[in-house]
Formats: sequence, structure tokens, C-alpha cells
Amino acid sequence: MKKLMLCTALLAPMLLSGCIISVGDDDREHYQASWEQREYNNRKHISNLEVNAHFEDVTRKMGVADFNEMVGEDDHVYRILYYRTQRTEDDGITTKDECTPLVFKDNRLIGWGEEAVRKI
Repeated sequence: MKKLMLCTALLAPMLLSGCIISVGDDDREHYQASWEQREYNNRKHISNLEVNAHFEDVTRKMGVADFNEMVGEDDHVYRILYYRTQRTEDDGITTKDECTPLVFKDNRLIGWGEEAVRKI
């Protein structure tokens, strides 16, 4: 038994030395894309959204938002996701004024853009 454990301990590093384990990082491509490509993709996805889409379906398509806010009012929960869609400053920092907000009420998309935020 000791010989088997010793052999396993000695052989395991050699057998595994060529293995690479990659854990999914789907959002990496989204954030490593050029800012122009990222903005274009976000605008393209937003233009295909439909009111009443479920939160999970939208985030699966859009990816991680640049900003995320949540507000509870009365018996409803509002979530606002901001996705970068236009560049205003060449400073390498994404700000909310460079993003389009998506507004969800109780996990259903009710609108996008500044007007949708004002109506909350």
C-alpha cells in the first residue's frame, strides 16, 4: 500500500505537468474587446431587446453591466443596468454618461434610456 501511494505521489506531477484546466470566463472576451467593438455590440444587442424580456435572458445576452443599481419602491423592485454604448472622454474610464441604462421592474425589462430611468 505504501509503495502504491509513493508511486502515485511521484508519478502524478509528471502525468499532470502538461494539463491545463480552463474554467469558463465568457465575459473576458467582452472586456478585452476594443472599446469600439464593445460599444457596437452593446448597441446591437440593445436594439434587439423587447419590452417585458426577463432579467436573466437580457443579462445572458448582454453580459456583465458596467454599472448596476437596485431600488425598492412600494411593492416593486427596480434594477437599472448600465452598458457602455458611446465614448465621451478619451480617458480610459467608463462613466454612466457613456452608458445606456436598461430598466427592469420585478425582473422584467420596462424600457431603456434616460427617459425610462426618469419614469421610475
